[in-house]
Amino acid sequence: MAIKWPSCVTLQPTPSLALRKFSPLLIDPTFAPPLHLDDEAVRRLLSLPALLPAVRDALIDLSAHRVVQPQRMVMEIADAGGLLFLKPVLSDKALVTKLITQFPGNAQLGLSTLLATIVLMDPRTGRTLAIMDGTWITELRTAAVTAVACDALTSPGPKVLALLGSGALARTHALALRAVRPISEIRIWSRDAGNVQRCAADIGGIACASAQEAVRGADIVCTVTNATEPVLRGAWLKPGAMVAAIGAARPGWRELDDEVMRHTLIADSRHAAELESGDVIGSGARVSAEIGEILAGTKPPPAPGETWVFKALGQAVEDAAAARLVYDAALAERAITGNRQGDTSFARGAA
Repeated sequence: MAIKWPSCVTLQPTPSLALRKFSPLLIDPTFAPPLHLDDEAVRRLLSLPALLPAVRDALIDLSAHRVVQPQRMVMEIADAGGLLFLKPVLSDKALVTKLITQFPGNAQLGLSTLLATIVLMDPRTGRTLAIMDGTWITELRTAAVTAVACDALTSPGPKVLALLGSGALARTHALALRAVRPISEIRIWSRDAGNVQRCAADIGGIACASAQEAVRGADIVCTVTNATEPVLRGAWLKPGAMVAAIGAARPGWRELDDEVMRHTLIADSRHAAELESGDVIGSGARVSAEIGEILAGTKPPPAPGETWVFKALGQAVEDAAAARLVYDAALAERAITGNRQGDTSFARGAA
């Protein structure tokens, strides 16, 4: 019987990695049981200083077609207003698949609106090496991608940062952007005033009563919302501002109005932006370059003083880079602490 693929799955021509050398650290001749890494372990093992260059390299490899990354599958969970994403990728460093859910209503339950699990496999055998909580990886690598773009394409010196959105991604963006630029002021706005106050207290920012108040005069504007209609107006932007558009990951959703989208547009993936981004589809904007192309020097960056938009949809190759860092750090930690080969639990309190 022929296999009938779901309509939401797109199989694309992909480069062969058959002749590339896989990292020997992933080849485990002992065939030890998979590591199980919970959220606490992942937070301990994943370092932002290590993640930033790893994500930079991953973005370059993606644009250079050195990874196999099919289009992600998205399934709507209508009753809960949620989404399930399935994101596989094969690189020379890892074979990874990620399951991620986005449930906006989780905020009222005290849960993250983004929850994820990552399965890391040996690219030569397909054997599972680790199963790890992917929530912190998603939150931190998303911000790390924005920070890599900011570091490459903005001028040195202090920056005023506006965050539209007050959830987990707002917090990690504050952390990651402070790692690449001196941030003189952070302004936060979202529709939930209580969340805004809590976020401002957590990151040392200023709570704003409106999006316009947060954005006026800001050098960097990050939209990290669950919005389906525009929350950022182009009329509010300072000339030469950077806009990092992180939300609106569905074709019918928007965070940015058409005036914002008239500026130079850079994406993490041109293909993904044209198929999945409501801001790109709805405005008819064209992607000028992928950030990986600019980082590799194959496409020019925006001109100095030019306002530009970075549309990031979150690529599986970024998850693979982060998962590999976590796995390597877990093995190193186990070796240092003298864990026995059979003790593969890194759950809370076990390591």
